[in-house]
Amino acid sequence: FALFSGYKLIGSHSGVKLCRWTKSMLRGRGGCYKHTFYGIESHRCMEATPSLACANKCVFCWRHHTNPVGTEWRWKMDQPEVILQEAIENHQNMIKQFKGVSGVKAARLEEALTVKHCALSLVGEPIMYPQINRFVRLLHQHGISSFLVTNAQFPEEIRRLEPVTQLYVSVDASTKESLRRIDRPLFKDFWQRFLDSLKALAEKQQRTVYRLTLVKAWNVDELKAYADLISLGKPDFIEVKGVTYCGESSASSLTMANVPWHGEVVSFVQELARLLPDYGIACEHEHSNCVLMAHSKFQVDGEWRTWIDYGRFQELVREHERSGGSRTFSAADYTARTPPWALFGARERGFDPLDVRFQRKNKARDISGC
Repeated sequence: FALFSGYKLIGSHSGVKLCRWTKSMLRGRGGCYKHTFYGIESHRCMEATPSLACANKCVFCWRHHTNPVGTEWRWKMDQPEVILQEAIENHQNMIKQFKGVSGVKAARLEEALTVKHCALSLVGEPIMYPQINRFVRLLHQHGISSFLVTNAQFPEEIRRLEPVTQLYVSVDASTKESLRRIDRPLFKDFWQRFLDSLKALAEKQQRTVYRLTLVKAWNVDELKAYADLISLGKPDFIEVKGVTYCGESSASSLTMANVPWHGEVVSFVQELARLLPDYGIACEHEHSNCVLMAHSKFQVDGEWRTWIDYGRFQELVREHERSGGSRTFSAADYTARTPPWALFGARERGFDPLDVRFQRKNKARDISGC
């Protein structure tokens, strides 16, 4: 674990880290694509995981495989209450270190001490944690929204998962062969697990997302197969992102040549949209080389509603819990209007006009962040 740069380890299997977008928003330099697409406040978002372990060894993993891998839970299990409390404390301590730092906005620093969103996407496979439902429930009890990312290798766990604000699956390839090459999964029956995970996603009532990472020369030629996978899981949203090059590593053969330009990502999405009549191109975040497609049900009276009404979500999830699960709710019940600057084709290219974009002079970049 010593190789985890900037991580705060919690107990025996969890971790928290300050995302670079959290730091960026503290300084008024713009939020991440989840701010643009869904209205999260990046400076109030905690990036964490209750399971550092993963069942894949993806070629583009920006952790360079310093985390443990495995196909089943085999650690002494820490309690969700302890993990969450320590995660919040560690996160707040990292935020406090920005007090008085040049450029940091005092009002945002104050806000940042109250966590409002949790991205369970730091590393590993959070859904492997046996108490994931209790952990998510605790987040909601603290008024924190839940964005959970899974690698589509645990279909049963996806089925058993209680409502989260937004559930992501990583769809890193569209054929069995390219998935084997890109994700390098540990499970022998990885392809069946992958397909079953997508089918399980289709049964979810809350917001669901496919995350496609485009790796040039690896997986960008498989449009038709991607379209078939989308019809299988029927996600509400499809995020298409160019791969981030994380430097040379013995764990991966990727180079800068595998990174598509933003224009190439846009072209891919436009081609894909032609194959998917039920989806439209809603938003883009040029800064992250990322484009959002959304199901047409999120376009109401000609306006995209990809943003989330977080207060409404918390009300709905409380009702759901109080009723013992009988009061159900769907993604359509907690949408909010997407602001004009976040829309695809807008002059701002997904950059919030309240902030000021910062262009780096040197090329050393912190690539961490979901």
